[in-house]
Amino acid sequence: MEEALQRLLPKMLGQGVTAEIRQFQCKDDLLKQLPQRLMGYAQWLPDTAKVLVIVDRDDDDCLQLKDRLEQMAHKAGLGTRQRQVQGQFQVINRIAIEELEAWFFGDWEAVRTAYPKVDNSVPQRAGYRNPDAIKGGTWEALERELQKKGYFKQGLRKLELARSVASHMDPARNRSQSFCCLRDALAQI
Repeated sequence: MEEALQRLLPKMLGQGVTAEIRQFQCKDDLLKQLPQRLMGYAQWLPDTAKVLVIVDRDDDDCLQLKDRLEQMAHKAGLGTRQRQVQGQFQVINRIAIEELEAWFFGDWEAVRTAYPKVDNSVPQRAGYRNPDAIKGGTWEALERELQKKGYFKQGLRKLELARSVASHMDPARNRSQSFCCLRDALAQI
């Protein structure tokens, strides 16, 4: 996620807006540390700053996970896009459904630019039409499609994939609904 965001955020935020990425070891680590982090941010966060929280849905219920994130922000005294405090929000909570790789399926042209031998028709296949509903693991499905064409024979190297694909992504053409929600939230700020 960090590698992809380093390439995508400048495209989505525009000039003059900077971003710092805070990495966590895993989703559980983020969910464990987030309440304390948000309380710390509430003490010094300037009015012009926003906190963007992105977490993979994995097998969690999307609405419950989002509500959990919203509650953490409010408990820290920070407004969110859904639940503003005095007409303001400092936190944007987004869920990557199911995983980051759904965003890559959402911009198949970027995948094809990074890995030109992959099949152009993948997004039209029944199991891939909705990037956020790919069954059996999104990264595993992407790995299979890439391996069919000779890429990553020894296994998917996720950092390399994220760097390569995100560098070619165009946020405006992405078909992943979870990516579009992120894009639209960032456009609001």
